[in-house]
Amino acid sequence: MTLSAKLFGEEDRAMNRKDRMPATGRDNLNAFLGEGTSFKGALTFEGTVRIDGRLEGQIFTKDTLVVGESAQVLAEIHAGTVVIGGTVHGNIIAERKIEIHASGKLYGNISTPSLVIEEGVLFEGSCTMGRPEPDTLEPEEIDHEGLFAPERGA
Repeated sequence: MTLSAKLFGEEDRAMNRKDRMPATGRDNLNAFLGEGTSFKGALTFEGTVRIDGRLEGQIFTKDTLVVGESAQVLAEIHAGTVVIGGTVHGNIIAERKIEIHASGKLYGNISTPSLVIEEGVLFEGSCTMGRPEPDTLEPEEIDHEGLFAPERGA
């Protein structure tokens, strides 16, 4: 271990990386869409929901949505808090906070009073800070073709 790793806890961060992202609500998950699972439609919930599979549609909650590292989400999202570690295509309105972890990819516009973006994130869209207004985000045409195809060079 290097001196900088000891000083800055890099080994601890690397070892706890997977635990760190999903820990938001891990102990009190209300629902879980596992890897290899697909859902199409409107998802409305209370509490914390974690997605590790594919979801296409709309998501509505005043609580917490966790998008795991293996997740692929194509949705308009209205939530209290959104934590992203996977891929999201669509606009997000978060009443409290959006966190995008290093493995996260977000293609869409966001509106939130609090935004945390780790180094390494891919974010293509615009951001509005402050309290969202109902017509702040206009839906964009989303190209559904090839959305879930593997990335080139991956």
